[in-house]
Amino acid sequence: MIKRSLQEIASMMNGQLNKEYDIEIRGVSIDSRKIEEGNLFIPFKGEHVDGHQYVKSAIEKGAGASLWQKDVPNPPEDIPLIFVEDTLKALQALAKNYLMQLSVKVVGITGSNGKTTTKDMVAALLSTQYRVHKTSGNYNNHIGLPLTILSMSEDTEVAVLEMGMSGRGEIELLSKLAEPDLAIITNIGEAHLLDLGSREGIAEAKLEIMSGLKEDGVLIYHGDEPLLKERVEGHSIRNLTFGLGSQNTVYAENIKTREKDTLFKTNLYGTEFVLPVLGAHNVQNAMAAILAARELGITPENIKTGLSSVRLTNMRMEMKKGKRGEIIINDAYNASPTSMKAAIDLVTELSSFNRKILVLGDMLELGPKEEEFHLKIGAMIKPGSVDQLFTYGRLGKKIAEGAMKVLPKEAIFSYEDKEELIATLINQVSNNDLILVKASRGMKLEEVVQALMEG
Repeated sequence: MIKRSLQEIASMMNGQLNKEYDIEIRGVSIDSRKIEEGNLFIPFKGEHVDGHQYVKSAIEKGAGASLWQKDVPNPPEDIPLIFVEDTLKALQALAKNYLMQLSVKVVGITGSNGKTTTKDMVAALLSTQYRVHKTSGNYNNHIGLPLTILSMSEDTEVAVLEMGMSGRGEIELLSKLAEPDLAIITNIGEAHLLDLGSREGIAEAKLEIMSGLKEDGVLIYHGDEPLLKERVEGHSIRNLTFGLGSQNTVYAENIKTREKDTLFKTNLYGTEFVLPVLGAHNVQNAMAAILAARELGITPENIKTGLSSVRLTNMRMEMKKGKRGEIIINDAYNASPTSMKAAIDLVTELSSFNRKILVLGDMLELGPKEEEFHLKIGAMIKPGSVDQLFTYGRLGKKIAEGAMKVLPKEAIFSYEDKEELIATLINQVSNNDLILVKASRGMKLEEVVQALMEG
């Protein structure tokens, strides 16, 4: 974490101290309930809650000092304060300056789907030769990314930073803050259609990651996506591509999905890679990670070792065992039409199970065509590929409607009450059944997973 004198901290964010203090700041916090000794507390002035009211409490709990936004009245006089014009911008400036002071390579990752999975894979490969710091949880926005940077130790050699967004301009801000040496765009899906209107708009928003890329930096992107390819070709920036097509810098061959892992080869290496993660779509993420690792000098042997040791962030293709011996694929962290289709395809490919059951919920933020997207998901299920479909939510009902064309009516169960769904599902499942659980984060389908595990 950042460790600097209070005077240095103030200088790095162009702030003004209320008095001179001999204090060392150790890390930052935006939550007064989670203060650690020596932290710099950063209060935000929100519409409904003003963090400045918790400044004294933060100091009492051990904070070394606090920021104070100049337009907020009545600052306390008896505690160490740094006055700034805007506490959020001050946090971002502090992170940018801290990063510039370190000798660290930066890998920035964005995309509609697979950002977190790719981040985990890149970190696993690079960790075979470097000291790596990566984004924790969903700390990938205009607040989370600076906090991720400021939690990094000074001996870090590579920072792997996930960059999320909800609208235009956000990726540009994050990219200019982090100034990546390598930038990865995993894919262009349908997430954020509500805000950006079209896949073309999404592609342009993701390509904002180039705005902060270092002059000699490299863009790594999904080369099977025309919306990216046609936009990148107009730039002089060095770029590498991954995908399934042979026109890419790296492409996958001989993909085999097994019960607990995925095997594949690439055109770059003769060896077969073992990825302890399910699904051909995750092979795409692995190839992006391979290109990043190759650029940073990771040996083929260590790439193989790193891939075999990948552990994904929770609720992403997470294998669990239920109380009745069923196997659960917990992919409840998020969902879009692209990732939903990939997950269903994975279940279709897997064999040696008693029955295969889909538990699917609403995909959110899809805009005016949201019902059409859900109907198509139901209709694309291959006849005979699954035994039962359970849906949850208002839009989940549209998945069930679409599936009426391909599955027997008695195999489809649709609910808007989660407890009813859970009760029926628990009565249906048995030993060696395979159950996929997937929906957008807001649907909280991990509660279904938990219920299956507890019985």
